[in-house]
Amino acid sequence: MTEPLEETPSAQVGPRIREFRKQRGLTLRSLAARAGLSIGFLSQVERGISSIGLTALGSVASALGHSVADFFDDAPVTDPVVVPMPRHFTLTRGENAAVQYVSGQQTYRMLSERGAGLVLEPMVVHIAPGGRRENAYGHAGEEFAYVISGELLYEVDGVEHRLHPGDSVHLRSSVPHAMYNDTEEVTTVVSVVTPRLF
Repeated sequence: MTEPLEETPSAQVGPRIREFRKQRGLTLRSLAARAGLSIGFLSQVERGISSIGLTALGSVASALGHSVADFFDDAPVTDPVVVPMPRHFTLTRGENAAVQYVSGQQTYRMLSERGAGLVLEPMVVHIAPGGRRENAYGHAGEEFAYVISGELLYEVDGVEHRLHPGDSVHLRSSVPHAMYNDTEEVTTVVSVVTPRLF
C-alpha cells in the first residue's frame, strides 16, 4: 500500500479538491465525470495516495470553478523583476523570477507573468523519477514539450515515445496523452500549454 504523501504543497492539493467539491455539493462521481477522470483516481488524489498532474488538475479546477493556483497553499514565490510593459506583452527577468508549484513528482516554474490577451502558459517542468503513472486523457488546448535533460516517456494516442535531450513533442491536447519519467534521474522539460492554467 502506498504511504500518504508528506505534508507538502502537493499533499494539500487532494484535500483542497475535496473541500471545493463539497462546497459545490458535488459527488466524487459527478466531479470525475465533469473533469474526464476516473472516480478511483480522483478518490486516491483526494486521500493523498496519488498525485495529480497539472493538466489533469486544470480539468478539475475548471469543473469546480477555480483556478489551478487556488489548490496550492503558499506556493514559494521569489520577488520577480517585472518591467512595466504595454498590455500586449510581459518581460520577466532573472532565473528565479517566477512562481513555482509542486504537484506530486512534478515541479512547475512559471516563465512569465500574465499578460492581457496572451494564451500560452510557458514553464520549466522538473519531473522526479518514479511516482504513479497516470492514465492518458485529452482536454482542450495545445501542448509543446522540449526535453532539456534526462529522458521522458510521452504517450500520445496510445503510442509511447521516448524523448531524449533535444527531442520535442507538439500536439493538440484533445488527443489522449500522458508523460512519465521511468528513469532514475530528474527530467527537465520546457513546456508550453494552452489555455493558461494559472
